Amino acid sequence: MSLALATLLYEWRRYLAAMVALACGGLLVLVVTGLLAGIIKSATATIDRSPADIIILGPKNASLVNTNISLPARIKPLIYLNPEVVEVDAMQGNGGQWTNIPPPGGKQQQVFVGIRGVNTRPGAVTLPVDFSEEVRLALTEPGAIVVDQSALAQLGVKLGGQGIINGHKVTVRALLTGYQNIDNVDIVMSTDTMRRIGMADRESNGTGPLLVRIRDPARVEAVRDALNIQAKGAYRAWTRPALAKANENALLQQQIVGVLLVFLTLIGGAIGVGITSMTLRGAILANIKEFASLRALGVSMGSMRQIVLELSLWVGVAGLLLTGALVLGVTALAGLAGLPIVLHWDLLTAVAVVLMIISGASGVFSLGVMKRSQPADLLR
Repeated sequence: MSLALATLLYEWRRYLAAMVALACGGLLVLVVTGLLAGIIKSATATIDRSPADIIILGPKNASLVNTNISLPARIKPLIYLNPEVVEVDAMQGNGGQWTNIPPPGGKQQQVFVGIRGVNTRPGAVTLPVDFSEEVRLALTEPGAIVVDQSALAQLGVKLGGQGIINGHKVTVRALLTGYQNIDNVDIVMSTDTMRRIGMADRESNGTGPLLVRIRDPARVEAVRDALNIQAKGAYRAWTRPALAKANENALLQQQIVGVLLVFLTLIGGAIGVGITSMTLRGAILANIKEFASLRALGVSMGSMRQIVLELSLWVGVAGLLLTGALVLGVTALAGLAGLPIVLHWDLLTAVAVVLMIISGASGVFSLGVMKRSQPADLLR
């Protein structure tokens, strides 16, 4: 075991402030970025979790974020011209005013809701793969809807409760998990129910995104490229992973979101460098006589500086472990509160690298204290 690691393990309390500062900086960036990504994942959950291999958008639509996607009805039969396509269906969506039907003495609530329509046929391309058979059967009932369990309070209903949309009565027949939407409440119903209440897309006015299933999912990229060549600018085909990434990037590139992330990163970095360097300087000053003893024994100043730099890196590793524990705890608490947090390995890796750079830089800034480790001081 190296001297730096042994020092950290023995006197960990001296370095705890530095570990906490690094962990808080990393937690700040990860949670905010993960929450933004989670918002997008929840808002597009019915598409992300569909069995579709390819999604068809308009030629100018770079994502599903803040865009109005309306494809001409003639596009749908054109997709079948590719011999590897086996099923094409439109993901229908709309919005309307929800009014609950409260029990006697209850409070009436009105809220704008987003409406998502799915085909309830077993294995349908618009039916999310995580919908249980119970949910699918519930949706086959005329006027039935399903909602995320976190939306019940906003809708003012419980399981089995009723409300009115577009003048038609609907009933909450099942609950979902992982379909939260922070912007507004989303409800899911069958396309048959959407037609009954006058909320279905009219093909004369265009359709929503087209979900495509192909014969061999292993050839999804080749089929996507073939469809884009076939489109001649009339539409654009996406694979599901590519569209999910584009959705997240579109949100992160919005001005207010970008400014927020840059600000949080700078604040987290400043806090990390400031507190970590001060903590290391304080710890070195507290052990200055030990360092002076090493110099008296013939240890060079360069070797002692290496010890300090190694110690700062071990502090960074400890900070990373603490960051991981805090992120897991916050993610669990957010899930209980209905807030989705999605973290990707590239983001986790980037934050880990930045935290290690911060800890290393803090070690460099604290090297000046080593000049006080004079062997002559041991005689005082």
